[in-house]
Amino acid sequence: MHGFHIGFILGRRFGYDGFGALMKIVFITTTLTTGGAEMMLLKLLQHLDRCRFDPYVISLRTKGEVGPRIEALGIPVLALGMNPGLPSPFEFLKLVRHLRKIKPDLVQTWMYHADLLGGVASHLSGCKRVVWGLRNSNLDKQMTKRSTLIVVKVCAFLSSRLPVQILSCSIRAKAVHAAIGYQADKIHVISNGFDLGRFQPDAEARVVVREELGLSPKSPLVGLMARYDPQKNHAGFIAAAAMVQKEIPEVHFVLAGGKIYSNNEPLWRLIEAAGLGGCMHLLGRRDDMPRLMAALDVLASSSYGEAFPNVLGEAMACAVPCVVTDVGDSAEIVGESGRVVQTGVMRDLAAYIVALLRLSHEEKSALGRKARVRVETHYEIGHVAKLYESFYERIAEMKFKGNV
Repeated sequence: MHGFHIGFILGRRFGYDGFGALMKIVFITTTLTTGGAEMMLLKLLQHLDRCRFDPYVISLRTKGEVGPRIEALGIPVLALGMNPGLPSPFEFLKLVRHLRKIKPDLVQTWMYHADLLGGVASHLSGCKRVVWGLRNSNLDKQMTKRSTLIVVKVCAFLSSRLPVQILSCSIRAKAVHAAIGYQADKIHVISNGFDLGRFQPDAEARVVVREELGLSPKSPLVGLMARYDPQKNHAGFIAAAAMVQKEIPEVHFVLAGGKIYSNNEPLWRLIEAAGLGGCMHLLGRRDDMPRLMAALDVLASSSYGEAFPNVLGEAMACAVPCVVTDVGDSAEIVGESGRVVQTGVMRDLAAYIVALLRLSHEEKSALGRKARVRVETHYEIGHVAKLYESFYERIAEMKFKGNV
């Protein structure tokens, strides 16, 4: 009787008639390659209450590396194979047809191109409960593709019409988009979340990772975990690393992410020019980020642009302090557990890395504990998933004239 009562109440609440009715949500994302936005979608789906929500995922491009991991959760994933440039009308109509077939109660789009195409397709399919997703806070013309800037301008114009609400992963991203014309009163902030069971302090990882890199167990290790992209500012980090190495000659640096290999000629030339070829380890894209994070003494973020960088919460959950540029919500994330420098000022980034490396064992441990507690308090993934669920429930209760 108890199960029937809950199912009946949920069904009535969401406007359904049957016992055990679930709220059907289609998540439309631009891509499912490994990246901060895509990984946050995966984490949300891992913790979404499947007794109340029935998720589907549509990628405008490919399933990438994240798609199979979502499918392993028992969630259908459809990849439309759209061209990264201008999609064909046939590809767009395919999206509309799939939405009509699924008949979602709500569509959550994830990133700009998905916001635009998913928003229009949802309305054409008959679903007006569309929530856009903002995952970026830097729209610098020098570092953002022209096609993306055009999509953003179109989205700003349509933000009063297409989405019923807009979810931003950061406070800074909300302000940036409101300033360029997005309807501000529709934008709500839900921060990214982190799995404290997966990312946690690991003394063994500190030893093993150093062994794998051929280092002494006591070698200071500084990490930059980011794909090769202008906004991540690898050139700036390398400049800062050279300054750190002059102060602490035994230091080593670990870089991981898409296109982070020694055969990336522009990247390797910068490393060699800085004289860091012997202490800079390029690991490429990795699936063992928890142990890599736990092995670090300091995580650095030299970015020109972020919204809510996942790597900061992951490192902090492993009790690793961070030194970051003041982009997106980075300063808010690290709080007093890390250090913040002005964007582009790599001398200060280097100075703070040196200062943290020179802390006593007791001081490092205290700062690391403070970092983990901050994640536990504000960004634990279970809590964040509940915020999403409550938000979706509020959207489900909205009434629209003529909506299916």
